[in-house]
Amino acid sequence: MAANLPRISEQWVYDPVGPDGTVQLDTPAWFAWLGAETTRRFSYPLFDPHLGYIVGFMTVRKEKRQRGGEYWVAYRRVGGQLRKVYIGSSGAVTAERLEAIANRLGGKEAASSEQVSQ
Repeated sequence: MAANLPRISEQWVYDPVGPDGTVQLDTPAWFAWLGAETTRRFSYPLFDPHLGYIVGFMTVRKEKRQRGGEYWVAYRRVGGQLRKVYIGSSGAVTAERLEAIANRLGGKEAASSEQVSQ
């Protein structure tokens, strides 16, 4: 994980180039932060409730479509394979959606809608 990568912790954004802890998930400030041209990616923790701690991170990236527009995708490398899960537009990047994707990527089985790359 890059040292200057913004990260999510306990529903707050910690951005090394912005004011820490001032953007909370699912608020208008969160969606404005996601829509900003300077926001291209961030990391999200994968918490394992059985172990009681964070077992890794997924990287969430904003990608451009060929026909215009942008969307968010989550990535995580597991067992040498890169797993990719489509999230959607900035409006779809909610705490609930991120948590659901983190749970999928935290498991050992790839979900059927995931794309696996090498």
